[in-house]
Amino acid sequence: MHLFELLVIAHVIAGTVGLGAFWVPIFARKGAGNHRRWGRIACHGFIVAGALAVAMALLSLFGSEERLPSVTDRALFDGLFGWMMLYLGLLTIGFADYGLAVVRHGRARKNLRSLRYQSVIALVVVSALNCGIYGASIGNALMIAVAALGVAAMGMQQLFIWRPRAPSPTAYVSEHFRALIGMGISAYTAFMAVGLIRWVPEQVFNPLVWAGPSVIGVGLIIWFTLRSNRRRPAKSVRPVSTRPAAPFNAAQSPPPTGD
Repeated sequence: MHLFELLVIAHVIAGTVGLGAFWVPIFARKGAGNHRRWGRIACHGFIVAGALAVAMALLSLFGSEERLPSVTDRALFDGLFGWMMLYLGLLTIGFADYGLAVVRHGRARKNLRSLRYQSVIALVVVSALNCGIYGASIGNALMIAVAALGVAAMGMQQLFIWRPRAPSPTAYVSEHFRALIGMGISAYTAFMAVGLIRWVPEQVFNPLVWAGPSVIGVGLIIWFTLRSNRRRPAKSVRPVSTRPAAPFNAAQSPPPTGD
């Protein structure tokens, strides 16, 4: 068995663990034991799957890996299964890393400004720009679109990290949720494109394979936002006093009428 085939098997195992555990923290009570436990399992599974996707992308680009029969254009193969898969793997790692870090340091954002976290974000941005530039050079709109989404996501993270005014004490919760949904989107896309497509190569250009995870992920973000808004307590209103008004004293000047 070749190295690439071993990496695919390991990628599928790690991805299956992450994809299976991913849904528990989505629907479990937030902050409960199951939410934290399965959330960590999902993140670590996706980090391993993302690292394996990076390794497979490098082998596809610089190794002797054969092209898929359904992709006869070498430049297109390098784009989809090389540079874009490299980027998606790094994006998955970046989202998982940020999702864990923002819970750990969300109330102390200065810790997220350290070289350790900033280098991960920078690596994702560089790989996204490379993916987008390569996609533009071969006229592939898909590569440009997914690269733009990654750059925008990293930009939103940096806004939270570097904004001068301190956010609300619970702002990190929304950051955590968006990061993990982004992790799920990139992981599902990479998993389906790297693992599934090699088993059913005739579906390589099926738009559902590429757009499906993004549609579901954006839907979950909208659902979470609407649910959070419904649960947000209304602002307290000062009750109207029921004390009877003081009687008017004719010796005093009457109150102004506003005329």
